[in-house]
Amino acid sequence: MNSPYDMPDDMPVYVISVAASLSGMHPQTLRGYERIGLVTPRRTAGGGRRYSMRDILALREIQRLSQDEGINLSGIKRILDLEREVEQARLLAAQLHGEVAQLRAELESTRAVAARLAHLRRAPADPHATLVPVRAATGAATRITIWTAPGHAGSSGPDAGSEQVNNE
Repeated sequence: MNSPYDMPDDMPVYVISVAASLSGMHPQTLRGYERIGLVTPRRTAGGGRRYSMRDILALREIQRLSQDEGINLSGIKRILDLEREVEQARLLAAQLHGEVAQLRAELESTRAVAARLAHLRRAPADPHATLVPVRAATGAATRITIWTAPGHAGSSGPDAGSEQVNNE
């Protein structure tokens, strides 16, 4: 909407007489269609009906189905309901497609991390192989605590379960 005169299709701005004129119907026909649920205009605080461009397009489609296709009003209501359901299903499918793509990316990342961990676990004890990269200290001492399982080789004494490394 680049212009102040642009408005969304679902903005209710047309009174019943204008909506009837734009859709090529009598205002009483619009009231009847509202009564049976074919179209639902919004209401003002005072109770007046306000139709949107989307409502007017729906009214034109109702008129086409009725006059050109010979479909009765209950059939038209069913068609419109099914079209709304299909549109909702399309929106949901698009949303789910996006979520699946995101989950696939997360899964691929998790698999890469798992592969790296498995590789590090199988590798011989290499003091330079780390699970978490540690930057060399720049002037200050770096202190790292490495936790090992109790009873694991090299863990005995009062501080069993941890090993402290100073990088000075």
